[in-house]
Amino acid sequence: MLDIKYIRENSDKVKKAAQDKFVTVDVDRLLVVDEKIIAINQELDRLKEHRNNFSSKMLAASNDEKQKIIETVKKIKENININENELSPLKSEYLELMYAVPSVPYDEVPFGKTDDDNVEIKRIGEIPTFNFEIKDHVTLAEELDLVDIPRGVKVSGSRSYFLKNDALLLEMSISRYVIDKLIKKGFTPMSVPLMVKEEAMYGTSYFPGGRDQTYAITEDDLYLVGTSEVSLVSYNSGETFESTEALPKLYCGLSSCFRREAGTYGKDTRGLYRVHQFTKIEQVIMCEADYYKQYELHDFLLNNAEEILQDFKIPYRVVKVCTGDMGNGQVRKHDIEAWMPSRNKYSETHSCSSFNDFQARRSNIKYKDKDGSLKYCYTLNNTAIASPRILIPLLELYQNADGSITVPEVLVPYMNKTKIERKK
Repeated sequence: MLDIKYIRENSDKVKKAAQDKFVTVDVDRLLVVDEKIIAINQELDRLKEHRNNFSSKMLAASNDEKQKIIETVKKIKENININENELSPLKSEYLELMYAVPSVPYDEVPFGKTDDDNVEIKRIGEIPTFNFEIKDHVTLAEELDLVDIPRGVKVSGSRSYFLKNDALLLEMSISRYVIDKLIKKGFTPMSVPLMVKEEAMYGTSYFPGGRDQTYAITEDDLYLVGTSEVSLVSYNSGETFESTEALPKLYCGLSSCFRREAGTYGKDTRGLYRVHQFTKIEQVIMCEADYYKQYELHDFLLNNAEEILQDFKIPYRVVKVCTGDMGNGQVRKHDIEAWMPSRNKYSETHSCSSFNDFQARRSNIKYKDKDGSLKYCYTLNNTAIASPRILIPLLELYQNADGSITVPEVLVPYMNKTKIERKK
């Protein structure tokens, strides 16, 4: 969330950010509630001081004076209770409003409503041509016995699948290759909890807005994560790093991820593009509250993902994400979209985001600055790889006329084969 002091001093900027992000929040009401809370707290401080002063006189007071003091203190306590009862709903309203306030995007962020308004900044790689009639990933996977969607649907409902044989080995190979690459770049690899408490979802700003996309385990008050970002950021929640030398923290999390895909009925129903359960490696960084440092690390995360697609020789483009396609907390965001022949377009495979201290304030993650003051960290994240979505371009771009799939060169040592072929 934002610092209330910043909101007080920059209410017009915050209102514009909400308007540009198409977020509904009553900033004026927030400021009114804030003023009321301040006034009541000041009155409570005055009343408590008054009560304490009278209470301290009890020992030296006569019996008559003690009775008067008791009556006075009783009235003060009644006023304290009245103010505290008035304060409680205001605090709840204040928190609800604060959770709805979005961060202010950087000036470079283009204005727009949907991903159609995102701005392309570069394309890398040539879109290949084939001298034979190509197949989509579903047909290839079925013919090579790599994926079973009908039985996945039978077992778990729509947008479900079984990953089989060499497709599973390919996914595992991709994951290991990516983790090896990130370790060399200084990341700490983790397998993370998939079930998290509600405060972790609020802390990373997936709640309150993302409840409709989240699977809830109501009996245990837990939620299935839609990305390991939730667990990785929460790893240091409530903690303070003792110095700037402890930063930045570079984490990469391998996890299954779960999303309800609410609101996507009838959209991307064929194949593996939009599914309820998938595997993802997420990059997360915590750094000093420094604009330039965060900017540099954002580009570092983005470059890591680009390198992976380049290693796989998958053509892609990078877009600046517009205001309306950003989350509440994001101040700068890029998407990477890989070329998928069956979709005949570039489609999102990675999202790179900077948050300033939006998540750290919610999660209470601080560090001790060089001058000894405590500050909230800045947080960033980016997909390293997500499967089975990445299998779409890999299967389709590496298909051969005989129906086999060539294994990308960098994955051959992990797969121990150069081709995925029809079983004999």
